[in-house]
Amino acid sequence: MKDAQGIYYYPNPADKRVRMYVRESFGQVEFRLWNREHPEIWDRHDWIPFADIEAAAAEYKKRGAGADPLVMYDVNVAKRLLADEG
Repeated sequence: MKDAQGIYYYPNPADKRVRMYVRESFGQVEFRLWNREHPEIWDRHDWIPFADIEAAAAEYKKRGAGADPLVMYDVNVAKRLLADEG
């Protein structure tokens, strides 16, 4: 899907209040979260390269705590959306 802010998907298809925007920058997939109930998230957080998300996921796995970021930041979905817009 696409709107004025860019290409996005719903990380939880049952919750349309949260969108994950995706883009490609310098050959890297980047993500940015938007939440209707918390618009300040968009304002306070910039684009996140997937490599940083992978590093965070490795830390979560090592600690055995918290939610796995790879569930919400899906690089396969992002790549498909970007290819479709191509």
